[in-house]
Amino acid sequence: MATTTKPVIIIGVDESELSFYALEWTLDHFIAPYVPNSPFDVFIIHSKPTPVSTIGFTAPASVDSLSHVDVDLKNIANRVVERAKELCISKSVKDATIEVVEGDARNALCEAVERHHAAILAVGSHGHGAIKRAVLGSVSDYVTHHAHCTVMIVKKPKPKHEGAHH
Repeated sequence: MATTTKPVIIIGVDESELSFYALEWTLDHFIAPYVPNSPFDVFIIHSKPTPVSTIGFTAPASVDSLSHVDVDLKNIANRVVERAKELCISKSVKDATIEVVEGDARNALCEAVERHHAAILAVGSHGHGAIKRAVLGSVSDYVTHHAHCTVMIVKKPKPKHEGAHH
């Protein structure tokens, strides 16, 4: 029997709450309601920055400081992967593939779209201020212009302030 290939949905995650909100929202709306016959193959991609890019050019980087940074980045990546796995399990999504890719998130996500022939790329919106966005460049802005697929930017609704409770 010929297996029909499902369209691929890629969800980009980092250690931020907003990216996990995007992951949960995407699973809730596109995958979980249809388990076990999900209409999509799910790939969850975390891009682990290279140690040199993290340290930047503020000081000459010694090999020792690079290895410390790399351990931190690996620990973050491991935490992201574990949390993503737990979230998938809690939604009964058993066949998601979680990948850690080294490099800048913007390029890593666009490359993952090409590699997996993705139909949809979902990312969270970080809501950085204008200055931080100008310096860092927004991942969601970048992938919107460069990824060869539909890009879905998941925004967390602003909390509604009720009465005088703070």
